[in-house]
Amino acid sequence: MNKGKEIKDAGWNFDNSYARLPELTFTRTQPVPVSSPEIIVFNDSLAEKLGLDPARLSSEEGAAIFAGNEIPEGAEPLAQAYAGHQFGHFNRLGDGRAVLLGEQLIPSGERVDIQLKGSGRTPYSRGGDGRAALGPMLREYIISEAMHGLGIPTTRSLAVVATGESILREKNLPGAILTRVASSHIRVGTFQFVAAWGSLEELRTLADYTIQRHYPNIDLEKTPYLSLLQETIKRQAKLIAKWQLVGFIHGVMNTDNMTISGETIDYGPCAFMDAYDPTTVFSSIDREGRYAYGNQPYIGGWNLARFAESLIPLLHEDPDEAVSIAQHEISRYSKLFQKYWGTGMRAKLGLFNEEEDDESLIDTLLGMMQKHKADFTNTFRYLTNEKPEETVLFGKEEFTKWYEGWQGRLERQEESKGSAIQLMKRSNPVVIPRNHRVEEALKAAEEQGDFTLMNKFLKVLEKPYEHTPEHEAYCTVPEPSGAPYRTYCGT
Repeated sequence: MNKGKEIKDAGWNFDNSYARLPELTFTRTQPVPVSSPEIIVFNDSLAEKLGLDPARLSSEEGAAIFAGNEIPEGAEPLAQAYAGHQFGHFNRLGDGRAVLLGEQLIPSGERVDIQLKGSGRTPYSRGGDGRAALGPMLREYIISEAMHGLGIPTTRSLAVVATGESILREKNLPGAILTRVASSHIRVGTFQFVAAWGSLEELRTLADYTIQRHYPNIDLEKTPYLSLLQETIKRQAKLIAKWQLVGFIHGVMNTDNMTISGETIDYGPCAFMDAYDPTTVFSSIDREGRYAYGNQPYIGGWNLARFAESLIPLLHEDPDEAVSIAQHEISRYSKLFQKYWGTGMRAKLGLFNEEEDDESLIDTLLGMMQKHKADFTNTFRYLTNEKPEETVLFGKEEFTKWYEGWQGRLERQEESKGSAIQLMKRSNPVVIPRNHRVEEALKAAEEQGDFTLMNKFLKVLEKPYEHTPEHEAYCTVPEPSGAPYRTYCGT
C-alpha cells in the first residue's frame, strides 16, 4: 500500500491517541482492498472543515483511500473492541465491518475519528463478511447529514465509495464503503467491555482518556468519574430530547450504539415519523417495539444505567456506596430529559417562558395529533406559518378550544407575536428526510446509477429551517399504503 508524499499532501494530520490505549480495547488490522473503487458522493464542505483538500480527495486518489486500498501517511488502522446490550441481551462485540484509520487533528483544534465502514472482515466479524451494501451506506450519508443540518449532534459522512464488488444479503447487492467522521467512537459498550474483561487499571485508563478527550473541564483531582457519569447523562438527555422534537427514530438503541460524546451514531434502521404516534416502529428487527419513538427516552435511561454499572469500581471504594451514587445519578436523568424536551416543545410553540399549564397545553396538542393521525412535522409548520386551517385538526371542536388557549398563552408573555413566530421558525423544520423521499433517492441511485435526486435532496437538507418554495416540494406526506414502512439494518 502506497504511503507516499502525495497522500500526505492531501491534508492528512493524524495523531492517534486511541492506539496508545491498552491493547485490550482494539486490534490493529488493515482494511481489505477492493477491486474497483469509485467515489459515489463526497462531502466537500466537511473535507474543508477537516483540513483536507477536496479537489485531491474527490479524485481516484481519494477513492483508493476511502476504499482502504491506500493508507494515508500517519494513519494506524485498527478495529475497536466493545460489548453491548443488544435488545437487552449482553454480547461481546467489536468493529466487525469497520476500521478506524486514525484521528485527524483539524484546523479548529478538534480531534476527530476517521473510520471506514464496510471495509472488510476484522477479528470481531463473528462470521460476517465485513462488507456493506450501497443502499445502507447512502442512507447513513443522507440521514447523518440531515441530522447535522437539523442541529442535532451526530457523526458525519465524508464519502461513499462503490467497491465494484457485489455482496450477498437476501440477494446480490452492490458493495460500498462509508467514511464516517466522529468526535470519537467510544461507546457505553466500550466501558462495558473493559469493565467485564479488563482490569481496574485498564478501566481507569479508559475513563481518564475519555475525560481528557470529551470533558476536559472535569477536575481530575476531585470526583472525575462521578463527573464523567453526570456529564454523559446530561449530553444524552439533551440528545434524545432533540430526537423527539423532530420525530427521529433511531431504531436500534443498543448500548454499543450510544456514544459517550453525546453524538448520534449508527444509522441502520432509522427513520423519521410522519403521522404522530408514540408507538411508531420502523425497524424490521424490532418486533416488540423496544425502540419505538415513545420508548426512546426510557431506553436512553436504561442504557445510561448500564454505563453507570461499568463505572461502579471507580465511583467509590465501598461497592455499596458506589451503587448508591450510581443510582442517585441515574434517577436524575428523567428530570433532565423532561427539562430539555419541555424547553424544546415550548420553543416549537413560540413560548419563551414557562407556565404551570404548559405541560397540559403540549400534551393536549400531541393527544389530538395522535387521535387524528396528524403529520408531526407539518402540524408545527402550519402553526408556525399561522395557517391552522391546513392541519387535519382544523374544524375539530377540541382543536378550536386548544388554539384559543394557545393564542392566549402567547399574549401573556412579554415577547411580541413576531418574536414568537421567529422562535417557532428556528425550532420547527420545514424539511426532514421523509422516508418516501429517502427511498426514492436510494432507488434511483441503486437501480439506475442516478444520483441526481439524492444530491438535490442533500442540498435541501442542509438548510431544513428555510421556508422557501423549493423546500415546500419536500413537505408532502407519502401516499397511504396498506403495508407499514420497514427499514433494515443492512449487516
